[in-house]
Amino acid sequence: MSLGECSSFRDKTERFGGHGLYILDEPEAALSPQRQLAALSRIHDLIVDDSQFIIATHSPILMAYPDALIYQCGEDGISRIAYEETEHFRVTRDFLAKSERMLRVLLER
Repeated sequence: MSLGECSSFRDKTERFGGHGLYILDEPEAALSPQRQLAALSRIHDLIVDDSQFIIATHSPILMAYPDALIYQCGEDGISRIAYEETEHFRVTRDFLAKSERMLRVLLER
């Protein structure tokens, strides 16, 4: 675990307590996918303990939280969007499903 990952993960797991309101800006920035999953589990524990979260994220992992309300900012303002309709979900899904093809297109000269 990198120093940044260690510090960021510790912040999300040890410093937060129940009955809180937490506003996070891209908490996944210093976290590996595995640590994002662990952070998601900790977020769930805090929600069960009556906490609320507002999270700005590009992480399809964090956006996957059940019953999360997801909003996107676009040319027409702020609108609610389904998880599977987010660009981050679609790009990640498409890359994982067709990585060789996408890499070939991206890296072609």
